[in-house]
Amino acid sequence: MGINISNFLSSKSKNRKMMEFQDLDHLDGLSISTICANLYKINRDDLVMFYFRDGANFASVYTKSKIISENIKWNLNQNAKKIFSLLVNTRNANAFTGDQGYQSMQNISEIISQELTKKQKEDEDKSKNIKPKNIMFGCTGTIGEKFPLDKIKLKIPDLIKNIKYTQNKYIWMKAALAIMTTDTQPKMAMEECMIGKTIIKIYGIAKGSGMIYPNMATTLGYIFTDADLSNEILSKLLKKNVENTFNAISCDGDTSTNDMISIFSTCKAKHGKINNITEKKLKYFDEALNKILLNLAKRVVADGEGASKFITVKILKSKTEQEAKKIAFSIANSPLVKTAIAGEDPNWGRIIMAIGKSEATINLKKLSIKFGYIDIVQNGKLSSQYNEKEAADYMKNSNIEINVNVASGNKNFTAYTMDLTKKYIEINADYRS
Repeated sequence: MGINISNFLSSKSKNRKMMEFQDLDHLDGLSISTICANLYKINRDDLVMFYFRDGANFASVYTKSKIISENIKWNLNQNAKKIFSLLVNTRNANAFTGDQGYQSMQNISEIISQELTKKQKEDEDKSKNIKPKNIMFGCTGTIGEKFPLDKIKLKIPDLIKNIKYTQNKYIWMKAALAIMTTDTQPKMAMEECMIGKTIIKIYGIAKGSGMIYPNMATTLGYIFTDADLSNEILSKLLKKNVENTFNAISCDGDTSTNDMISIFSTCKAKHGKINNITEKKLKYFDEALNKILLNLAKRVVADGEGASKFITVKILKSKTEQEAKKIAFSIANSPLVKTAIAGEDPNWGRIIMAIGKSEATINLKKLSIKFGYIDIVQNGKLSSQYNEKEAADYMKNSNIEINVNVASGNKNFTAYTMDLTKKYIEINADYRS
């Protein structure tokens, strides 16, 4: 399935204004190139290269599925200290492709490393010898189809020839569009912060619309910064901040074989050395990274396949954060809850059902539930102030908030999801056409 351009340009979605995108611009040390490798039946960019002229420090988190794609196997098997290129293709997940899929990664990485080494000699005063292990891959699309090695190999020279050393909003938009599958809009975000007295840029793009559920909630997310941070610090920051962002979203309860979130640091910003993530001067970077991850994660949910509602599920005063998370996703992943919200039906009994089936600890005598500002359940009973019409009117909003206080402790967790509409079925019944 290609990008539905007419849907992208003329979407009437109430969840978000389609053309509001931040002005991502140049980030030192990063170059971008996109191209059409004819992976779809239609003419569209479907291959993206991110090139780091001096290499980049990096960290990634991947799907916890027991079946993982061949590109993730490749990434996990390399023992590189720096990455020089990330290549992302759409249309083909390179999952369940066996030796053919894995050897394709080997083959393509050898070609890219050779071509980029040539480019280093042409463009750099002190050229570097780039090796296959310095290449990472992201793949997204249909599972189980033969990986299109020949089509991608054919386009690598042109892809490298088209590398732009200076980026602007248009180039970032092209990159974000090129990694889309069933998405209806590109997903981009940016933050700026300070490390000491130095301004730091953090840019990010993501894709995801269906097959979205945490454990690296199929989404791909790529974060780029000019901060000078080690692989170890990047890894700790990413793992910490992914928990309440990409691991707090669900569209349909399905975890992909290809999920990955990666962060790349070009180290071009000049600031004091950071030795530990607890250092005070890293505080604003930590906060900005969380903001950009949450921004992208919410964009994935808002663009969920067939979505008409953006749903926030807040669990308050749980015994543990893990139990709060269990309750949140028991609600967020319930087809009965999601279809009721799609039908604008304030069927709070389905919330009760979802809380109960989570098997988490609750204080039933003090349990309370709200739809937005509207009291539904108080002290374990239907609120005496409950008004069905008021609740039904609230459900007509495009943003729905469900607040549940289980009164068993002091831990909280917030999950983000979407409703389940007929359009979701249509999209996925027609996915491979």
